[in-house]
Amino acid sequence: MSAILSNLIIILIVSTLFIAACLYIYKEKKKGRHCIGCPMAGKCPRHYACKGIKSKN
Repeated sequence: MSAILSNLIIILIVSTLFIAACLYIYKEKKKGRHCIGCPMAGKCPRHYACKGIKSKN
């Protein structure tokens, strides 16, 4: 019985983290951010291509 309960708790934790990540991505995409979590903080060439701005290289 304890094995079933521990598996259920693990499944609930993993599913909660997955749902939270999906909601975060949905919220950021709704704000219009294309590169979520980009290490270049939106200064990459792709960012400028999406907005029609020439890159500052």
